[in-house]
Amino acid sequence: QVQLVESGGGLVQAGGSLRLSCAASERIFSIDYMAWYRQTPGEQRELVARITSGSSTNYADSVKGRFTISRDNAKNTVYLQMNSLKPEDTAVYYCYADNLITIIRRYLAVWGQGTLVTVSS
Repeated sequence: QVQLVESGGGLVQAGGSLRLSCAASERIFSIDYMAWYRQTPGEQRELVARITSGSSTNYADSVKGRFTISRDNAKNTVYLQMNSLKPEDTAVYYCYADNLITIIRRYLAVWGQGTLVTVSS
């Protein structure tokens, strides 16, 4: 079973930066897209940023100009660089992979376990 392992979360002051990483536990043969979502207590999980296999990106309006998603195919890793962080960015951030194919099998949807980002004012 392939896993997505996130890292990089933590506590940061408003205006600071963090970089989240999401590494797949197996070599990815192909994938439709990878994305970062976030969720706060009592709220629905929302899309933060997405990057396709062709490296096209899109972002939630609330993070445009502050966050950057990127990927390193050789390392099977996707990153989320978060700058100018605001208290309202506080959430658990989840990595997601859509239609992920490894050498062994295909996975329609894979979620990471989540990493907590806390931005203090």
